[in-house]
Amino acid sequence: MAERVEFAGAHGQRLVGLLDLPSSGAGTASAVVAHCFTCGKDSIAAARIARALTDRGFEVLRFDVTGLGESEGEFGAATFSMDVADLGAAATFLGEVRGRAPGLLIGHSLGGAAVLAAAARIPDVRAVVTIAAPSDPGHVTDLLGVDADDVDDDSVVRVRIAGRPFTLHKEFLEDIRSQPQSRRIAELGRALLVMHSPQDRTVSIDNATEIFRLARHPKSFVSLDGADHLLTRPADARWVADVVAAWSARYLGEG
Repeated sequence: MAERVEFAGAHGQRLVGLLDLPSSGAGTASAVVAHCFTCGKDSIAAARIARALTDRGFEVLRFDVTGLGESEGEFGAATFSMDVADLGAAATFLGEVRGRAPGLLIGHSLGGAAVLAAAARIPDVRAVVTIAAPSDPGHVTDLLGVDADDVDDDSVVRVRIAGRPFTLHKEFLEDIRSQPQSRRIAELGRALLVMHSPQDRTVSIDNATEIFRLARHPKSFVSLDGADHLLTRPADARWVADVVAAWSARYLGEG
């Protein structure tokens, strides 16, 4: 079952999420799922992974980042750093309403880069999972073919992502290009599971190789052979949830 929730983001904006709970109503472990770039809490991957994890005893919070879905704010004026801070706010909220702060962060695509960056802000996190994540958040600007240097300070750039129009501010482009991601990965200090498909045509599996290379043990690498970037096949999302539940139990000491 999923419960609609609202909480304040790191900058005071109203964020809307879904709290997926086991059928018993109480779980043995908790997690926060960060969705892919422009996707939202209801994305196929986030929803299927969250629901599958509840079948394995997890309480899972997934939420729309600033400016997407039901959450307040302007997406293009928000930044990657704001998304990272909002993950911290989400973790605090989950701890307050369920009495247990999340021990696990799961991020899909750019959400994977965000959980790598946010883990250090959340003391209770003991394990991190990235799915189809870029090793550098700035990879997004390469995909979009835009550069902050080409945008005037008071200008915006209009792009289409998955057929939908978005407006991005220069601050967004500058912020996402200035992230110290390599250092964060090297200093993560949590167990890490890197999951990526060799057939991913959006974010190359070379990114997963780089994340794994930079990270220190304990770390694991799982190939999502045959899956696409968005995990559109239900079987792929279920298998991801199975692996995450089994792997994380070793580090969470629960379930």
